[in-house]
Amino acid sequence: MIRVFVADDHPVVREGLKQIIERYRDIQIVGEAASGQEVIDGVGPSQADLVVLDLNMPGRDGFEVLHFLRRNFPSLRVLILSIHPETQVALRVLRMGANGFINKETIPTELEKAIRTIHAGQEYLPAGVSQELLRALRQSASTTPHDNLSEREFQVFLMIASGLSVKDIADRLTLSVKTIRTFRRRVLEKLDVRNDVELSHYAVKHGLFASPLPK
Repeated sequence: MIRVFVADDHPVVREGLKQIIERYRDIQIVGEAASGQEVIDGVGPSQADLVVLDLNMPGRDGFEVLHFLRRNFPSLRVLILSIHPETQVALRVLRMGANGFINKETIPTELEKAIRTIHAGQEYLPAGVSQELLRALRQSASTTPHDNLSEREFQVFLMIASGLSVKDIADRLTLSVKTIRTFRRRVLEKLDVRNDVELSHYAVKHGLFASPLPK
């Protein structure tokens, strides 16, 4: 039996994940969470083998939760879900110790295979992710400015690039507007861009979004 803990802040997505998993008699849902803190509090008692973890969790986001899981539950397998394209985000989360990554758009077709592959002790990446990416991961290559962002800075960067305002981000992460503005300033400085428009185009240029944003 594969024991799975499901973590996503959107009830509809979470129910969809559960419905897919419940089709299989040998995969059991042993817990669920709608926030990063709920994952941290619940994953130990659940005795899960594998966590399906959304990156965009409120409060303690997926990056922070992944760091916690790797430190406190090193044998626990972790599959990351994200709305962002695979290449750059997958590289970052795999470097942090995730065992696999899928884009949310591919959940219906890839979730079962990803869970089984990761539970079997292998890494799982979608077919579109090249072997060059895996080689870069093994070599700990770091050639782009966004590799130097902290995990929280990277999360704020993605949220700004996707069109969320500072207030929206503050509300979602349960942080102050002042704190988010500080993160934004650091991101702009580290990426050497002047404003949110340039930041969004940077994200597109480096493959962090699937299609160009409006100019």
